[in-house]
Amino acid sequence: MRYMMYVVMMGLPLFATTLEQVTEYAVQNSTVIKQSRAQSDLSELKRKESKVQQYGELNLVGDYTHYNTARTLAPLTPNTIGAGTPITTSKDIFYTGVSYAVPLFTGFAQTRQIEISTIAKQMADAKMKLTKEQLVYNVRSLYLSILAQEQILHAQREFTAALQTLAKQIAYEVKLGKKAKIDLFKAQSNAQSSQTQVEVLKNNIAITKATLSSLVGKEIKHLSGVKIKISKPSYSINRLYGEISQLTRVEMEEMSLRKADKTIEKSESAKLPQVNFSGFVGKNYGEDLATNDWDDETLWQAGVNVKWNLVDFGKRDLGVQQAKIAKMEATFQKEQTLLDLKKLLTEAVAKIKQSYAEYLGNSAQLKLSSKSEKIEKVRYNNDVSTLNDLLLAKGQTQLARAKVIESKYNYQKSKYYLDYLLEKGVE
Repeated sequence: MRYMMYVVMMGLPLFATTLEQVTEYAVQNSTVIKQSRAQSDLSELKRKESKVQQYGELNLVGDYTHYNTARTLAPLTPNTIGAGTPITTSKDIFYTGVSYAVPLFTGFAQTRQIEISTIAKQMADAKMKLTKEQLVYNVRSLYLSILAQEQILHAQREFTAALQTLAKQIAYEVKLGKKAKIDLFKAQSNAQSSQTQVEVLKNNIAITKATLSSLVGKEIKHLSGVKIKISKPSYSINRLYGEISQLTRVEMEEMSLRKADKTIEKSESAKLPQVNFSGFVGKNYGEDLATNDWDDETLWQAGVNVKWNLVDFGKRDLGVQQAKIAKMEATFQKEQTLLDLKKLLTEAVAKIKQSYAEYLGNSAQLKLSSKSEKIEKVRYNNDVSTLNDLLLAKGQTQLARAKVIESKYNYQKSKYYLDYLLEKGVE
């Protein structure tokens, strides 16, 4: 048999904020999302940084040196000596120029670093998506908690008003001598206790709204109702298991494995030769000791440097082993993530079924409690039962009403939680 009910919260102001508006604003403006977006931007900058490093460096250089003996502005060569022209010498030599250095071959270390940075950027984007999913679920959960508390508060106020009316009726009958004064004290005590509960609920609502406002990034005052469709759950747990491989959480673990592979390859590159190019062009300046005139010489050079580390006493091997262990950890983490997701999905479906069953049970209990309260009221008015029996019946009815409201919203929260696990919260 299929049970279905549509529930809409009534009596809210026209300018109330809807759940969709709150979640949309949170996704765009929450500080949690801004932090995640900043981390994604940082990963992109690191990726670009690792990419431009392969183009080397171009530097403007300069220097001043004072020598104890005169030096030439340029190295002496046979052609210079044989030309017979005067050679400028100086104790104070300045030079300015431009230098350029670029790695020609790093054993593919740079290439692997670029690939690692690219994967890190993808992981940051995936993490931001999961952060949005977590944020949307938290906002929905708090939103529904507020609505539930507001409905319970409304019911509690009606319950308080009913107790106060009962107390007034008993006070009148006490004056007529129909009821004992002890009944009046009991009724007034219960009315005061119910009023205290009203204040507690109001404070809880204020605290929950403050929490929601902090999470969303703006003050939330009035909330619009949510249409809740309560129907018998019919989830296929095996079908849900089949969706796990497509989840971003699993994709992130696969990214971690690829990143670990690239880190191993980068560590292996240290065993290959490193080839670098460097060049310089500039001028040396100095005051000729013989003529006291300033002179300059243009110099340039270019070269290729090769370095191949033959023995480092196991340092490179240790780096490779560390990278391999990191991959093993990533493999274990992926396996654990898959197991955890299966467990969480099973729990989520069970919670939905449990909330549904509680809603049906609480609804049936509310109907019976309401009937019992009406009977006890008639019995009390006819002096067949005591005031304690009537107050107990009223209390049970109020408790059942609160449980119905709570189980209704818990049912919807459970569905939102399943959407969060399946990453369907963010459109």
